[in-house]
Amino acid sequence: MQKIDIEMIPGGASPPPIKVGAVTIEEADIAQEMQYHPADSAGTAQLKAARALVVRELLRQRAAELGLAEAAGSELEEGDAAIAALLEQELDVPEPSEEDCRRFHGAHVERFSEPTRLKVRHILLAAAPDDAEARDAGYRQGEKLLKELSAIPERFTEFAMRHSACPSKEQGGELGWLAPGQTVAELDRALQHLPEGLHDRPLASRYGWHLVTIDERREGRELPYEQVAERVRHSLREQSTRRALRHYLLVLESEIGVEGVNLDDDSANSLMQ
Repeated sequence: MQKIDIEMIPGGASPPPIKVGAVTIEEADIAQEMQYHPADSAGTAQLKAARALVVRELLRQRAAELGLAEAAGSELEEGDAAIAALLEQELDVPEPSEEDCRRFHGAHVERFSEPTRLKVRHILLAAAPDDAEARDAGYRQGEKLLKELSAIPERFTEFAMRHSACPSKEQGGELGWLAPGQTVAELDRALQHLPEGLHDRPLASRYGWHLVTIDERREGRELPYEQVAERVRHSLREQSTRRALRHYLLVLESEIGVEGVNLDDDSANSLMQ
């Protein structure tokens, strides 16, 4: 049977049945599984859910073949325990050497560095991204408030409590210490380049406009290997596990047979999550 991506099925058409060996993956099970695979479209979520169920069924069948599913317990507990025992028995994951770890750290120093941290206060002037009138009004209000704050910056807390639409208004706009990735992406990118003090323009995000003051900035710094050795070793071990699992699943796919969907690199990732 030809394998196709679920996303490519024309509207209204039923996808071909998905089978692992003689077992059919039911559409209702895929629909139930979709909640665990958020995506930018229903088709993508459906495809990820189907692949995840195929992976589990491949492993379940292999565990049963080896007699690893005989322990009593609930069906779910039994299945999870059997899969864990299977991977422990059959997955060959080499332990990274000290040389491998040091080399990996040297090539990815920034990944194991201490990030820049910012102590931030803000005032959110809310406006939906598709409401041009509210965006324009919010920007003009932001400029007006910033003009006042530039003369009296000590009133930022008062202004936040009066004007901000963010729950942080109750703390005078305090967001605390922020590292990269801890706030909405578009604001996060802008914050990384700001010096200490009140920023002179409103910053845009999907939620509206932000008036921002940086109370303190602590620059990131590289950390020596000895300080992050365990993190490096864990990262390499995780990479090795993903590669080994990917290879193992392809072998099972070939031996047991899968119809209706192709596995891909995300198939191993969905199991590890």
